[in-house]
Amino acid sequence: MDEKQFKLMKGSGALNIATGIVVLTTGIVVGILLIVNGARLLSSKSKNLF
Repeated sequence: MDEKQFKLMKGSGALNIATGIVVLTTGIVVGILLIVNGARLLSSKSKNLF
């Protein structure tokens, strides 16, 4: 009985680690894209008039 619980916890822990890695990677990529896009907007600031 205890062995089933340990296997279940092991699988759950592995899933949590994998989810964390995916979320971290996605956050880093989105952050880089936002910084690049903001830099492009700032570099063309003189061309844009509102």
